[in-house]
Amino acid sequence: MMPEKTLPPQEEYQMDLDLLDLLKKIISFKTVAPPGSNYREIVDWLVPVFQEMGFATRRMVMPQEVFASRCQDSRLEGDRFNLKADLDLGADKTLVIYAHLDVVPAEGAWDTDPFQAVQKEGRIYGRGVSDCKGSIAALIAALRSLLKTGRTRYNLSVLLTTDEEVGGYSGLCYLTDLGEVKGDMMLCMDGFCDDVVIGSNGIITWEATVHGRSAHSGSSFLGINAVERSIPVMQALMSLKKEVQSRRSAVPSSSALEAMGMKSLKPMLNITMINGGVKENIVPDRCTLRGDRRVIPEESMEEAMQELESALKPLEAQMELKFYPGYPPMSVNPDHPWVSEVREAVQRGMGFYPRLSGAQGSLDQAYATEKTGIPTCVFGVGRQLESNIHGLNENVRATDLMGFARFLIELLQA
Repeated sequence: MMPEKTLPPQEEYQMDLDLLDLLKKIISFKTVAPPGSNYREIVDWLVPVFQEMGFATRRMVMPQEVFASRCQDSRLEGDRFNLKADLDLGADKTLVIYAHLDVVPAEGAWDTDPFQAVQKEGRIYGRGVSDCKGSIAALIAALRSLLKTGRTRYNLSVLLTTDEEVGGYSGLCYLTDLGEVKGDMMLCMDGFCDDVVIGSNGIITWEATVHGRSAHSGSSFLGINAVERSIPVMQALMSLKKEVQSRRSAVPSSSALEAMGMKSLKPMLNITMINGGVKENIVPDRCTLRGDRRVIPEESMEEAMQELESALKPLEAQMELKFYPGYPPMSVNPDHPWVSEVREAVQRGMGFYPRLSGAQGSLDQAYATEKTGIPTCVFGVGRQLESNIHGLNENVRATDLMGFARFLIELLQA
């Protein structure tokens, strides 16, 4: 049973119309990462939107020297624009609200234009409607409704940043290191609405390059075959994979994964890429394996890397092993009052009391949470098994989108 509506019917109807118009506009900015296009354009559009509501805004551009040293991805180009919008009402506490502006590429044969939010049969389709531009549209619509006649119960610090989708050093990480992520609690809107997420796995990308010596394949005994030498490496990794993936976290898995029999987060070790050889009749002198290690909150990133090194060290192969640590794991105390406050606002605004869970994936939010210690909840629009995030025909239920705006009103209203 849905709760009583917070806004008068006419105002609620107007907010819904405003929300759909906002979503269409925000989706139309092709903020695809990589390479990171239209970042300046979407931030320039958002600045007056927040200023009209009384926010003080700042365009936060990552310096080129920071970008060059921290974002080692040749696919990225252009300036990395981010937006910080603050509303100081003299309240006792400040709430930080975060979402990312970038989206993954929209490849394949979509049924609709991925950069035109199209509504049909109760759903809205478009790249980013669920991850996570729908939440940004809902936030603006909710704030407009609230601030038109009243005020929020907290001071607000809204962070709309870029490069979350490429991993590594995102705009949120940069603002965190600048000391610009400041508040008493934080809501990350880069999530789904099945559960309130209070934990996530960390990620380490690894690369193992096995060296050999090239020769004519007719006399292959004169060379050293790097592809064949990589087989024991893979076997050692697969043996370690079995051990790693037998572990479990205390953080519960999502509702969707629990329904599939997975009760809690688990660490992962994956071999996802292999590249070796240039021609069939040449003994390959190099073979590169790449993959990732997903780290549960009970593990440390350093120990996970040491474990990989220890597993491969006894092998005779001449090899280089490199690590590219990404976002750390995250775990928030489930008994923290902020967690209860968010769950209760979901119940009032969306009509259900959400369970707590963790994300098998990795979040740049975890970087901010680890560095600042701010208690954090992750809750967004879209459903884990329905919305096809990152896939063809990404979508969100219209009722979930409207419900998310109502949740925000319940959370923020004085």
